Amino acid sequence: MPKSKQPNDLTTHFVAGGAAGAMEALICHPLDTIKVRMQLKTRQIAHSIGSNAPKPPVGSNNFISVGARIVHREGVLALYKGLGAVLTGITPKMAIRFTSFELYKSWLRDKQTGKVSTTATFFAGIGAGVTEAVAVVTPMEVVKIRLQAQRNSTRDPTDIPKYRNAPHAAYTVIREEGFGALYKGVSLTALRQATNQGVNFTAYQELKKQAMKLQNLDELPSYQHLILGGVSGAMGPLCNNPIDTIKTRIQRTPNPAGQSGWSRIKLVATDMIRHEGWTALYRGITPRVLRVAPGQAITFMVYEKVKHWIYIVKEQREKQLTSSGDY
Repeated sequence: MPKSKQPNDLTTHFVAGGAAGAMEALICHPLDTIKVRMQLKTRQIAHSIGSNAPKPPVGSNNFISVGARIVHREGVLALYKGLGAVLTGITPKMAIRFTSFELYKSWLRDKQTGKVSTTATFFAGIGAGVTEAVAVVTPMEVVKIRLQAQRNSTRDPTDIPKYRNAPHAAYTVIREEGFGALYKGVSLTALRQATNQGVNFTAYQELKKQAMKLQNLDELPSYQHLILGGVSGAMGPLCNNPIDTIKTRIQRTPNPAGQSGWSRIKLVATDMIRHEGWTALYRGITPRVLRVAPGQAITFMVYEKVKHWIYIVKEQREKQLTSSGDY
């Protein structure tokens, strides 16, 4: 599909982005649940140097073991805790992400040549990340993390959790902690999303541009969108996992009375480093990369494909209107 004919209206981005996001969530959500559980786990410190307390078995906290324990203790469906919150927010999230990215790109486009530089693409991605974080991602993740942090069994009907589903969790959080609680960790979420999308969009756009140039193509096949999306998607988590880990800890529980957001961030970060070591900041990195990389691969592939289908439908519609004399 020639670039000049690519659909760029809000409806196209909304439909294509929503479809891509929903597919990505359905496939990759279990890895996100495992990541959250790993990030919320704190090290058990012995009461004294000479304590006879048994040490946890080696490898018991890797992502496969954590996932197996969740399934064993809580059932397979526990891996999909918080999915409702994700699906509820994924359509507007992706619509905002892709639409705002294209909007910011148009603002940063060179007025004389009409081209968008790599730097402009990076800042457009940063802007898109901040926009989606404030508009959708932060409240969605607060609800999702509260649901994922619950250790109730999905197989036992008598094991009733505090938060029954995404709407109930949002209602409970607002009732007990106020509406502002849904925006707990918004600064860290915005920073994470900004770095994610800045790196993600820049890498994807540049790789796509080079792939099209080398093959002399106007449109890449779907499998190449999948590969390029996966490569670009892996870069963000490797850069900002500490931000994501601190954010997860903060969003799990209510803020202590009288404590500012920045004070909370510093307290959580220093406490983690002091008691758990620097490596705690990268806890959950494996499932996060395994979650985000294929997630972005699926997102870009489905997005590009649905956008292409929409273009074909619109083109056929225009031809029909032209032939009938109504256009």
